Amino acid sequence: MGAQLSSETASVSEPHPDLEGDRKSDVRRVLAAGAVGNLLEWFDFAIYGFMAPFIAARFFPASDPLSSLLAVYGAFAAGFLARPIGSAIFGHMGDAVGRKYMLIVSIMMMGVSTAAIGLLPAYDQIGPAAGALLVIMRIVQGISVGGEYSGASVFLAEQAPVGKRGRYASVSNISCILGFLIGSAMVAVMTHLFSADQISDGLWRYAFLSGAIIMIVGFFLRRSLDVPEAARPEDGGKRRVSPVVAAIRFHWRDILQIGGLALSSNVGFYILFVFSVTYLTTRMHVPASSVMDINTLGLVVLTAFTFVGGWLGDLFGRKRMLILSNAALLVLTLPLFWLVHHADEFLVFWGFLGFAVLVGMLLGLNPGMMAEIPERHVRVSVLSIGYNLAVALFAGTSPAVVTYLLQQTGNDFSPAYYLMFFTFLALLAAIRVRKNGQDLT
Repeated sequence: MGAQLSSETASVSEPHPDLEGDRKSDVRRVLAAGAVGNLLEWFDFAIYGFMAPFIAARFFPASDPLSSLLAVYGAFAAGFLARPIGSAIFGHMGDAVGRKYMLIVSIMMMGVSTAAIGLLPAYDQIGPAAGALLVIMRIVQGISVGGEYSGASVFLAEQAPVGKRGRYASVSNISCILGFLIGSAMVAVMTHLFSADQISDGLWRYAFLSGAIIMIVGFFLRRSLDVPEAARPEDGGKRRVSPVVAAIRFHWRDILQIGGLALSSNVGFYILFVFSVTYLTTRMHVPASSVMDINTLGLVVLTAFTFVGGWLGDLFGRKRMLILSNAALLVLTLPLFWLVHHADEFLVFWGFLGFAVLVGMLLGLNPGMMAEIPERHVRVSVLSIGYNLAVALFAGTSPAVVTYLLQQTGNDFSPAYYLMFFTFLALLAAIRVRKNGQDLT
């Protein structure tokens, strides 16, 4: 009787191996689709930044090459300014219509807008309208990206096993970095196989046209997802205030704290891996092929240390590691940028490597920490608003701002001072974190 009861109890309490395997398979499928979709979207988004030196004069011709770059980076910034709009639109779409629908629309918007850039006529064909159309496509790209990142970060953090939140949440940034890595590798291959004139004359279009392939892959990948079609409000559908409104009215301190945490890693990323590519080729006259090789290797190191950052946060505490990492970046920015500010490829590589380690640590630590700050019922809204505003206002605009600072001041270390200012703000935000390691369920 006892043996029979024990056997029956075990059969009830222990999941059937087949069912357990199915659940694990479903989790892997959802995580893979989310990560790959993020990767594909950021590949599209990164191609623009890497191709900036080749397309600047095609859409914004000017007697001064730096002015053309300033204009093309202004269009780049327009995409980031659209991200908060995307976070609101897709946040509502995910709750009211369904997460699966939101993910499909997001990947299709990114793919179509990126491929459309590859088909745009140049300035010598339609005049200023070419630049205007480019800005519009960048805005569409920015809206789609604004709906992607925050939801993935929160989902991964909430689903993580005990003691592994940092590593799981870091996957959201790892997938983004891998997208940039693939984009960098594509441009590196093109610069090795073709001359700068050949790429500028039309080969750049093929990189953008690959967005059509990415859209198709992403569509089928996400269509296969088996996820709830709408989130159920915990109050039975009687929610009086939308999460976005509640976040702004009652949780603005959390929004500011999340935005502050996001500053150093994101401003650092775009100064190093987007702006510096153009800076080294146009101002330091380093060969484009060498710059792309260094950039690609730097992204590999960045990806590895993003996971390391998440792991160390689980091991020693995210707040402690964020304070140490931001302090290290603040102290080392000037010497590392001194290395980058050379025509010597060996010195440039070591500068990139140092920045990649520090920025990677921050990118690995931030998602888990950010998910712990807001309350559950406004978590996605608070994270989306805080993160996207910081990225839109300061990170995405950083290539244009530091290019302008270089143009106006003539100080080659302007980008370093700009990064140090935002790293100091991120350090203050990390010191003031109070909610750390809390249960997210």
